[in-house]
Amino acid sequence: MRLPETIERLYLDFDGFFASVEQQCDKRLRGRPVGVVPFAGTDRTAVIACSREAKLYGVKNVMPIAEARKLCPDIVLVPQKPDLYRRAHNALLSEIETVIPIDTAKSIDELTCRLDEAGINDPLLLSARIKAAISDNIGPFITCSIGFAANRQLAKMACKIDKPNGVTIWRPVDMPAPLFKVQMEDIPGVGGNMAKRLYRSNIYSTEQLYNLQPKHMRKLWGNVTGERLWYALHGYDIQAPASKRGMFGHGRVLPPEARSITGAREISRLLLTKAARRLRREHFYAGGLWLWLSIKEGSWLGKRHLPVVNDDQAILSALSELWIEVAKVHPRNLTIFRIGVTLYDLSPSNERQMDLLLNDDALRRKWESANSAIDTLNSKYAATVVSLGKWDPPKGGHVGGKISYTRIPGPEDFW
Repeated sequence: MRLPETIERLYLDFDGFFASVEQQCDKRLRGRPVGVVPFAGTDRTAVIACSREAKLYGVKNVMPIAEARKLCPDIVLVPQKPDLYRRAHNALLSEIETVIPIDTAKSIDELTCRLDEAGINDPLLLSARIKAAISDNIGPFITCSIGFAANRQLAKMACKIDKPNGVTIWRPVDMPAPLFKVQMEDIPGVGGNMAKRLYRSNIYSTEQLYNLQPKHMRKLWGNVTGERLWYALHGYDIQAPASKRGMFGHGRVLPPEARSITGAREISRLLLTKAARRLRREHFYAGGLWLWLSIKEGSWLGKRHLPVVNDDQAILSALSELWIEVAKVHPRNLTIFRIGVTLYDLSPSNERQMDLLLNDDALRRKWESANSAIDTLNSKYAATVVSLGKWDPPKGGHVGGKISYTRIPGPEDFW
């Protein structure tokens, strides 16, 4: 394992990405506190992203609208435009690529780059060139914060230090002093639950965590992740193993008119169809389905075994069974605020194992062929022109293409 002697990584985080894109595209929003919400017309949801002006009042991402209004009465609420954010993401990456090759887009608003010799020698000039490319060719209302360090983990932490629109350089020769100023809970890979476990072990600060031994970190985490974090914090060039796909799913806050069993069921069908399309595009089969509901009484979760399938007929049939179960357990006037559907227990298409007790292979192949034809037509026209059942997206649209901090939507998410 190599220990770099100089900075080798850049990590870039766009400041208030979704709200700043809205301000760049709409002059009326510039300089005003902005909150991006799932859809217009209701206060029974949350501000899912906010501008720097709103943050000055104490508004935070994923804050209930009522609380945000109390902190900032003048906040302007705008419904999300996920396809706009996807296009802005692509345009921004294209501009940055004219300055330095992008190694990985970690999310829709974060990316990392490996530094060349020029970037290592003058990171401030590199930052200025990136910021100028964005300001001159996209617009000055979308800004970014940039961190430089020996590895990606440290560079990510560094870029959070001087927000918004800042630059932070953590050279190996200066470490670990700057690291000790970071709250332990703010270290990527720690988080609230892990922090509580560390407190129980009498570890309360980043400096204490840093001074542990690798094997001790591994024991605290219960797996190799803790040991990898130790090496990352100490500046080693360590790369996390490629993550394996575990599930495909979508969730959505429901508009007021769709918070009944009937309305929620229809939207869940559309969301699950989108998840099944992603499943097929990435060449997987699923062995299970979850349906999750957020209701007045708390939540409800149901699941169904699937015979290793990826066609809409089998997947939507299982969903229908789950909704029959919902209707049996809950009254017709059930109020549902949010739904989620997830396909799990995945198998790569070249490793598919059929259920030996379920002799439907011939019929299943017919449905798969039908789905292949449907997917081909929709891809040809870049729209949902054919679907199994009617296709009537809810208020606000964006079925399967909502704001996501963990996944970069593709154009197919908006068909």
